[in-house]
Amino acid sequence: MMITDIPGITVGHYTDRKAMTGCTVILCPPRTMASCDVRGSAPGSRELALLAPDKQVHEVHALLLTGGSAFGLGAANGVMQYLTEKNIGYLTPWALVPIVPSAVIFDLNVGDSRIFPTAENAYLACKNASKNFELGNVGAATGATVGKWNGLATAMMGGVGSFSMNFGGVSVGALAVVNAVGDIIARDGSILAGAQLEGKFLGNEGRMQSFQDEKLLLRNTNTTLVVVATNARLSKVDCNRVAQRAHDGMARAILPSHTTYDGDTTFALSAGDAIASIDLVAEMGAEATAEAIRAAVRHSKPIQQ
Repeated sequence: MMITDIPGITVGHYTDRKAMTGCTVILCPPRTMASCDVRGSAPGSRELALLAPDKQVHEVHALLLTGGSAFGLGAANGVMQYLTEKNIGYLTPWALVPIVPSAVIFDLNVGDSRIFPTAENAYLACKNASKNFELGNVGAATGATVGKWNGLATAMMGGVGSFSMNFGGVSVGALAVVNAVGDIIARDGSILAGAQLEGKFLGNEGRMQSFQDEKLLLRNTNTTLVVVATNARLSKVDCNRVAQRAHDGMARAILPSHTTYDGDTTFALSAGDAIASIDLVAEMGAEATAEAIRAAVRHSKPIQQ
């Protein structure tokens, strides 16, 4: 059960395991409506302003999630090139302009900070896009880590996760790139991944004290990115509300979330014509978000030295 259960949605990765970075592309079907919501205090993004409910553009053609911090934003040009070659874009009197909102995670503290995803890498991710895609520490989450509230030495690998659900003909799926200050929490409240030492999760021990040491936290900058997609036909305002509610799911699965040192950003995509109430879609989106985050760490593997 993945986000690609939504008709027309495909996902592709580019993974650089040596440099520990990469990017993930979500390709959208025609007439996809989108909005987003940024709750973290340290986001890195491109073209997110046009996703605000009051802005004129009411369609997107792809999303790029990428490593490399702000350096990685240039990779969006590769997605635009791919879409241009497919004659996909926003119609203007002079050209089709692909709309590719993009967001980054900070992974420069893992692997080689001199290497970051490029336009060529993102173009390859587009070519690799399909209904079936890999989960775990791949694509944009190749260098993602979680549980950094105690520092990188006791952190664990994050990853890409996905989950989908269906209720009464309404489908909602989520994809998450998990790179968090906080620990990842199971439905029963136990820790799935996070700060650990000698195989034991540190849990609440020392977490409050860690937030007194800003130098420790700043050395381990983060960000979790989530995309929620549905086959329901939503307005741009409703997409924005779904993106807002996706943060509820993030908070259910990451403890703590939305810190000063996270750039947590959620996207919502409407890619279908099913009729559904906004609250049904939003709650399904929050649930799918939480499960996608948990799936990310369940599929991740330790770094091979």
